[in-house]
Amino acid sequence: MEEMFQRAAGDLVNSKYAIALTGAGMSTESGIPDFRGPDGIWTKNPEAERKSYDAYYELLHDPKAHWEEILTPGSFFNLFENIGKALPNPGHHALAELEGMGILKFVITQNVDGLHRRAGSQNLIEYHGGLGRLRCMSCGLRFDREEFDLEGLKRENQLPPRCKSCNGVLKHDGVYFREPIPGDVYNLSLEAASKCDVMLVCGTSAVVYPFAELPRVARQRRAETERKAEAGIHVAERIPAVTIIEVNAEPTPLTGEGISDYLIRGKTGEVLPKIVEEVRKIRQ
Repeated sequence: MEEMFQRAAGDLVNSKYAIALTGAGMSTESGIPDFRGPDGIWTKNPEAERKSYDAYYELLHDPKAHWEEILTPGSFFNLFENIGKALPNPGHHALAELEGMGILKFVITQNVDGLHRRAGSQNLIEYHGGLGRLRCMSCGLRFDREEFDLEGLKRENQLPPRCKSCNGVLKHDGVYFREPIPGDVYNLSLEAASKCDVMLVCGTSAVVYPFAELPRVARQRRAETERKAEAGIHVAERIPAVTIIEVNAEPTPLTGEGISDYLIRGKTGEVLPKIVEEVRKIRQ
């Protein structure tokens, strides 16, 4: 296993544009339940899963009623109320340290809990949004949730909250089922995946699309190199331009399809700090 840590550290240190993709596996290590696992939110409450599929439709057709439900104690949306009490784990801090070293250019996460931001990641793309922010459905402007007295708006019958710029309806920044990924997020993520030379895939099953496209986009990119054949003829050779490293408890479709170059099995909160430790040794 030490050899795998060293290999990953070497790939990162030698990279010019490394990024990380992260998923629910990192959040569960901070005590946040996933959705479909044995103790998942939807496993324990199938009605919550049904409501999650209907939420975007309800928001579009009656945003006032949707917000009233969000702010009702005990509603489906209050299942997430304990997320704010969770703390970043060593895996989150390891990625933030790699960014601080100038190695990681972006962390692109599926998670909506904000733990990467709290761990210190600055160049962060929250692919599915963040529950600590609100987003205008008209102009796309985002606000911290604390900027609005949502309970006060409810008491004064002033829901839904409105954008301070264009007066459009605000929603949670979290992306609902059937809601498109915001264009700025989608394009920035695609650009990062297209130009990276090392990609860390951490704690994600890589089956939720379009997020799962990103490793495949990176793998499809090729670099043109020249080599000299034995006969002395220069020919162009197309080689993969990216190294994709999985850090996951179990193999994923990326493993089976040969999208990733290698898999380091284990918890992200244990593996990522080990990789960072090896990076420090190389840089000494």
